[in-house]
Amino acid sequence: MGGLTLLALVSSLLALQVINNGGVMGFDYGDAASKTLMFFEAQRSGKLPSDQRVKWRGDSGLRDGFLQGVDLVGGYYDAGDHVKFGLPMAFSVTMLSWGAIDFRKEVMDINQLGHTLRAIKWGTDYFIKAHKQPNVLWGQVGDGSSDHYCWERAEDMTTPRTAFKLDPEHPGSDLAAETAAAMASASIAFRLYNSTYSYLLLAHAKQDELLWAAAWLFRATGDEYYLKYVVDNAASMGGTGWAVGEFSWDNKYAGLQILLAKVLLEGKGGAYASTLKQYKAKADFFACACMQKNDGYNVALTPGGLLYVHEWNNLQYASSAAFLLAVYSDYLSAANAVLSCADAQLGPQYLLKFAQSQADYILGKNPQSMSYIVGYGAKYPVHVHHRDASIASTYVLHTQVGCVEGFEKWYRRAEADPNVIVGALVGGPNRNDEFSDDRSNYEETEPTISAAAPLLGLFSKLQSAVGGSGPSDAKKSPTTEYHPAASGVPVEFLHSITDTWTVAKTKYYRHKVIIKNTSKKPITQLKLRLENLSGSLWGLTPTSEKNMYELPKWLKVLKPASQYSFVYVQGGPQAKVSVISYK
Repeated sequence: MGGLTLLALVSSLLALQVINNGGVMGFDYGDAASKTLMFFEAQRSGKLPSDQRVKWRGDSGLRDGFLQGVDLVGGYYDAGDHVKFGLPMAFSVTMLSWGAIDFRKEVMDINQLGHTLRAIKWGTDYFIKAHKQPNVLWGQVGDGSSDHYCWERAEDMTTPRTAFKLDPEHPGSDLAAETAAAMASASIAFRLYNSTYSYLLLAHAKQDELLWAAAWLFRATGDEYYLKYVVDNAASMGGTGWAVGEFSWDNKYAGLQILLAKVLLEGKGGAYASTLKQYKAKADFFACACMQKNDGYNVALTPGGLLYVHEWNNLQYASSAAFLLAVYSDYLSAANAVLSCADAQLGPQYLLKFAQSQADYILGKNPQSMSYIVGYGAKYPVHVHHRDASIASTYVLHTQVGCVEGFEKWYRRAEADPNVIVGALVGGPNRNDEFSDDRSNYEETEPTISAAAPLLGLFSKLQSAVGGSGPSDAKKSPTTEYHPAASGVPVEFLHSITDTWTVAKTKYYRHKVIIKNTSKKPITQLKLRLENLSGSLWGLTPTSEKNMYELPKWLKVLKPASQYSFVYVQGGPQAKVSVISYK
């Protein structure tokens, strides 16, 4: 056994022992992941669904885009305000998708895959609306200046809902590329569960080709065209030139470099290997800088051990860096490789151990003994810089709260927030680990979706690696748990792929569809339409009408909350199932 391989093996075993003994404080990472997804429900804009779990929120922004003649209802509010900023929203969707892709089993094991896919889809549905034409992308709704002069609930908004777009006369390549990356990554996340939606997302994503988007498009399609693009433009666009110590919605170089390092580590570089090695060198720089092994060129740490990048909302940089380290740890481990830094060679488990240290700091292992995720643990921020959390819900206070009244009666209140915005990751402490739980201290108490999004994958990975009971509702999850509901009827369908095989270069899929009665009444004479069905089907009875099917004769009634399944086999995308009629 070579010295390098032996070193990797020994360091990995030692680090694994440290990780397995590291959960001294008993952090429930599965519960933290579950709460993170609750925060995304609290940030929803638009018409809220019937399964909304954050009950103190109501419908809002129902006329977004109407002044410009476009439907921009939906999406997410960025932070403690009510502006829908396209760039951080798209980054957040990319991070949720990346977590769902690389840590799919881990997310499933804590029974959060369905909630994760719903959180992703809430964003991508909005992006599809914002991208109605090939060269037009609506990138923002709401005016930051006027919005920040008001302290009011989303349901009461009186500020202008001006929409801003990108087009040939108003370019914005960074936003277009991030949106493309979001849809490309989401297409991978949905591929096994809703292939029709996956293909739709991919079609939208293919209309931009900057490095970050192209890297995700290569992973989504396997098309060498995109790999060639990131290689040909590596130097001119900074991909192999920038060595960075941060990863965020505003700087994606480290994420790009780690994505492309994966291609090299998997032996798929081919003729592009030399350039991919340059990308990997920069990925290693980022990881080594975080790990404090980069010959002095390291990311700063607080005395308590937190990565410290910027004064304003620093935890977003710690959360995203920890997620990248967890991802890179897996990539190195799969390739039986180590991280070669200027000061040391580190086995993959050491990266995961450091990622865990950042997660533990966030959850309460810090000088303040405070969880910086609202609603997690015994002590967490209760004066969050967030309009909707700080003002009584419309279900409690029925009268409108105006801009000035909001500041006078609610913003300056000494009392805790009336609404606990569960899962919100606040900005966090300063460089000395000091934290002031003050609503006016927006640098430290304002949460953002871009800070929370990387935590879903990170916590899911740690729950698997470290163990623990998981969230209280976490049971052994099924192969698939995403339920795309049929619109306007009390029936929902659960699509899953239960087997695959290849015959003469054609890949076939065995699809299982569960039909569930979600109403409190029995359903009879259910008639379904199956579009794009090209293979064999079992479990439904064809009618005389084309593409129309009924339940078997022996199943006369689908009782409340009961379900029935059918199966079909075909190559290509899944069939589209819809309800035509029922009684």
